[in-house]
Amino acid sequence: MARKREKQSASDIKLEKPDRSGPSEKTLLQLAEERGLFDQVKQREDEIANKATRIPTSSRPQTAGHGARDSEAGLPPGVERVMETLLWSVSLAMLHFTFDVLVQHQYSIDSIVWPKVCMRSGEAFLVFGLLVYVLHPHAANPGLVPGLSAPSQAVVQQVMFFAASIFAGCYLIHITNSFGYMAVMKQAPPIGCLWVWSVIELELHWAVFSLAAAGIFLWQKGYSIK
Repeated sequence: MARKREKQSASDIKLEKPDRSGPSEKTLLQLAEERGLFDQVKQREDEIANKATRIPTSSRPQTAGHGARDSEAGLPPGVERVMETLLWSVSLAMLHFTFDVLVQHQYSIDSIVWPKVCMRSGEAFLVFGLLVYVLHPHAANPGLVPGLSAPSQAVVQQVMFFAASIFAGCYLIHITNSFGYMAVMKQAPPIGCLWVWSVIELELHWAVFSLAAAGIFLWQKGYSIK
């Protein structure tokens, strides 16, 4: 059987005063003071404060994560210009390939020589790559006329693309209504790509005026779009 515990009354418990003599061994604060840890922390805080005052406010990163994202996502302007040129060149070469095939189908060319079509698209890729790299507006592109300000360069580029769009549009309408099928098959795809690219590069009001000019040319000459 379990032994029953004897009940004790409060009068049986001896009362003693707590030991107020203090710890017999060194505390953590005393060990830190002996090793000079507090002085080292204070010295390090002063160094950080001095460095912070020497860094201009505008050059300080707002957050560490934001600066890391900028360094990872940002590319040099020259690299961005080359990549943008490749994107435009590939797109225009694919458009040239499509126009080439459509023109040959329009004239009922049954046996399309695909290697020649691909070769002409490759030539279009090289030509338009050079044109886009030189003429396409970009932060890394100094512009056509050295020494002009950025707004003036933008006006020059818009005027240039406006003239190119009017020439390409009117000439494409002319050859498709006046020339033979061999001349149309050779000239229509590159002229059509040049027209599309020029209109895309224009601002909205310039593009509307360009298309209006092509429509007026079509109406005055009595040509048909069928």
